[in-house]
Amino acid sequence: MQNIFIIYTGGTIGMVKDAETGTFVPFDFDLIARNLPDLDRVDYKLTVHSFTPIIDSSNMNPRIWVEMAEIIRKNHDHYDGFVILHGSDTMSFSASILSFMLEGLQKPVILSGSQLPIGEIRTDARENMMTALEIASAKENGKSIVQEVCILFDNKLFRGNRSFKYNSAKFEAFRSPNYPVLAEAGIHINYNRESLLDNTDKAFIMHTELDNRVGVLKLFPGISPAFVQSILDADVRSIVMETFGSGNTMTDEWFLDMLEDTVKKGKNIVDISQCKVGSVELGRYETSQGLKALGVLNGYDMTFEAAVTKLMYLQGQLSDQEAVAYWVEKNIRGELTVND
Repeated sequence: MQNIFIIYTGGTIGMVKDAETGTFVPFDFDLIARNLPDLDRVDYKLTVHSFTPIIDSSNMNPRIWVEMAEIIRKNHDHYDGFVILHGSDTMSFSASILSFMLEGLQKPVILSGSQLPIGEIRTDARENMMTALEIASAKENGKSIVQEVCILFDNKLFRGNRSFKYNSAKFEAFRSPNYPVLAEAGIHINYNRESLLDNTDKAFIMHTELDNRVGVLKLFPGISPAFVQSILDADVRSIVMETFGSGNTMTDEWFLDMLEDTVKKGKNIVDISQCKVGSVELGRYETSQGLKALGVLNGYDMTFEAAVTKLMYLQGQLSDQEAVAYWVEKNIRGELTVND
């Protein structure tokens, strides 16, 4: 019998419709258990930790991430896998940061939830929940098949730090266009073994120090110098700059001068693309040629969620800005593909 630890944070999966207002409100894990009679038939020993109060994922923050990581650390040696029930809106942020915090993870940590509450007739919650439990318990030759933080949604398993929520109206809520799907559930669960991380024999280390002094500059045609300056002057250590195409920006002198001045002041600027598919290629076009010379860092094909949380993680571990700059361009948890 496999021992599975369930962390229930909240989210749509455990909501119920208020008869008076018609809105969905959070409910405790008992609601999920009542609507999943199959839990009594599976060969798992389940332990449930419910957050109090239940959390809407829009209110997710670093304190809660640390609490989740601490729960996993305390129970790591006693359970075969972990399932985190989580609201879908910020699920990719949580999956990304946990992937950085849980170094050398050798057991599955599967985040899942649903687009409809578990009490609804057409809910996707039952399938997501049962498949997440099966993957969390899956072993081969005594080792967990999955040894990383993942998201399970609509019968597909994604690397957590490669995923993003792209649709709020379909059961197929998540995508991972820059990295293959790790597993797909049909009659059988088919694992893409070549794409899974293998942390066998690595030391499991948890990192809880996070520094959320991260800013975001999203470019658009007609952006004003005053607005750009306000972002660059913010009290942050690093800035994620969302650029066009393969990492391109405008070449106006005022803009490049601002970037250069910001880098000289010791702030890191990480270039990621607004495009969901593809990678930043600094220097491919004239409009990005000078960025690297200015000290702008290459975010390659990182998702926005991975870039933001990776900086929080690195800044929590490293006081030296040059060290943060070095590691942000390195693949440390399978979150990016470096183009040689």
